[in-house]
Amino acid sequence: MSYIFPIRVYYEDTDMGGIVYYANYLKFIERARSDWVREIGIDQNAMRDQGVVFAVRRVEADYLAPARFDDELQVETTTQAVTGARLVMEQKVSRGDDLLFSAIVTIVCLNENGQPARLPANIRLMLH
Repeated sequence: MSYIFPIRVYYEDTDMGGIVYYANYLKFIERARSDWVREIGIDQNAMRDQGVVFAVRRVEADYLAPARFDDELQVETTTQAVTGARLVMEQKVSRGDDLLFSAIVTIVCLNENGQPARLPANIRLMLH
């Protein structure tokens, strides 16, 4: 399963040199994941009401080339693995055919006490 999310680079996303500040790539991929989850029908507010939330456990990121002010980018989100306790995704930020940033993101569920919880079965089915 793959999802494409468009992003435009705004002035606020850049450093003094007009290049996207490195931490903003994490914001870009977070927006893409949130939009993708909504798109496939997962209601994160309802999850929270049921006592479970998604949390990022690990990010392995590679910065390959700079994005600049006013660039039109795409974030591609692809599911790599879904288990009872975690979701592993690959996320790539591109400008046209140029790959700028790549990350492997591990998502887990936490209960209302902040303890690890199993991914709800209905959500695991939506993620496959």
